[in-house]
Amino acid sequence: MKAAVGDRIIVQGTRPGAARRDGEIVGLHHPDGSPPYDVRWSDDDRVTEYFPGPDARIHHFGHDPSAPRPVPPNPHLFAD
Repeated sequence: MKAAVGDRIIVQGTRPGAARRDGEIVGLHHPDGSPPYDVRWSDDDRVTEYFPGPDARIHHFGHDPSAPRPVPPNPHLFAD
């Protein structure tokens, strides 16, 4: 799974009664777009670090998901 800042992540609940969640990817931890991601969730506007599971999918906006992603001059990356 690869993503870019600005993409939307949709998490479908896998348990009965579990709510669907969605949010905007606001930060990457790896320059190649691999998880984990910093996500601003639409239901409470909080930003959390998220490791997607099999119930998650990415909606790519405004870019070709197969194209190489340029690394911004000051990427939001964590080394620790």
